[in-house]
Amino acid sequence: MRRRHLLGSLLLAPVLTACFASSGGDSEGTSSDGSRLRVALAFPPAENLSPYGADATLLSRLGVTEGLTALDANGAAAPALAESWRRENDRTWLFTLREATFQDGSEVTPAAVAAALTHATEAKPAPAALAGVTLTAEAQGDAVRITTKTADPVLPLRLSSPNLAVFAAKAYATGQVDPVGTATGPFELTKVTGSTSATLDRFDEYRGGRAQASGVDARFIADGTARANALRTGQVDIAEAIPVAQAAALDKATLEETATTRTTSLQLNTRSGPFKDPKLRAAAREAVDGSALVKGVFEGYADPGAGIYGPAVSWAEGKRVQPTGRAAAAKVNGTAVTLATYDNRPELPEVAQVLQQQLQKAGFKVTLVVREYSRLESDALDGKFDAFVGARNSLVDTGDPVGVLASDYTCDGGYNLARLCDRKVDRAVADADAVTDTGERQDAAMRAEAAILGTDAVVPLAHQGIISGVATGVRGVLLDPYERTLVGAGTRR
Repeated sequence: MRRRHLLGSLLLAPVLTACFASSGGDSEGTSSDGSRLRVALAFPPAENLSPYGADATLLSRLGVTEGLTALDANGAAAPALAESWRRENDRTWLFTLREATFQDGSEVTPAAVAAALTHATEAKPAPAALAGVTLTAEAQGDAVRITTKTADPVLPLRLSSPNLAVFAAKAYATGQVDPVGTATGPFELTKVTGSTSATLDRFDEYRGGRAQASGVDARFIADGTARANALRTGQVDIAEAIPVAQAAALDKATLEETATTRTTSLQLNTRSGPFKDPKLRAAAREAVDGSALVKGVFEGYADPGAGIYGPAVSWAEGKRVQPTGRAAAAKVNGTAVTLATYDNRPELPEVAQVLQQQLQKAGFKVTLVVREYSRLESDALDGKFDAFVGARNSLVDTGDPVGVLASDYTCDGGYNLARLCDRKVDRAVADADAVTDTGERQDAAMRAEAAILGTDAVVPLAHQGIISGVATGVRGVLLDPYERTLVGAGTRR
């Protein structure tokens, strides 16, 4: 990768009291109402902006939602709606709330927070942040007491997940979570036009001070070239996920590269179809050449796939464990497979085309399916494809390295695209999840990673950076390795 900002070790110890700047910066001294921001996002809502699935990050990136905690630049839990917390025993934590107001005018109370977390625990399927976790929340004075069924040493990190954002009681009135005018962030969602656009206005009572922009006009543009063109022609101020192929055509001053914890991988359906056979999965792994993808598709804006965690997670490489017990590759002999991917991230169809050629060279007959993500996700989770190419941020759900393993590769995982259910893997992930010490938890996560890679359910292809387009007059854009933030109180033009 051309430029890399390495992440330090994840700090799992709770922050008891600290002083943090607001995520958007200080908005004092703003003499006008500010201009509205025009933002192009790559992913249209796939689940009616439910916070319990992939749409959760759309809400957090637009500055709509907050949780009890947030992630700081080092991957540690930092205060958000909770100003401090302490661990009372192995299974119980007490989170003291700061004064805050919901966008509908009601107060953020311990009872409201406990109710919001209870709704999240009852969601079906379970949010990725709660994979394998059972918790209860109850009001306790000016705090919320959260008790987990088993010890959860990373609960403060878990609660930073966009899946666990806190909403007013009004949001839950219909049985579905309605984020319009019910969250706590600096921008209030006021209108959603299907999968094409959303309108947000500044929330003047935001706990961190009035946002410097008066609002946000968001457009969902799945086509990467169209996003780049919208930035080039001045139609938008911020465009996420600029295609590598478009970067050279844009003013360098408008390009921001960010190292992320995102890995592009080939997921193989282990439950049905040809790749139920581990020997055919091994044959697919041996056929794939990630270095060709880094050079030819990503044009150097990536590193070859080393594992589920890439080099942006700085501790991973020194702790990596080599997989063992892999099946011997079978002779393919014309086995027909369906390979699917989505075009919201423009490099992925190119990756899939190269993989199609590599697999065909090894003897597979490959049918390629490319759709927009919202039209693909449910079929992928239902196992309707034999193989799936996706780009997954390994720390986006919880900030904890074990979280992505539980949600993506265990029998009960809510985002298990490989449909993997392996006793050895489940045991390794459970063992890792029980470890409290930071370094030992990392070691256990790498042992679990090795167990997963040993099944050949997933083939890491590349660890990529992302290129964001930011107009030269725009300040305060929030680019982070976890891709949870984009627009905040201090973002302005």
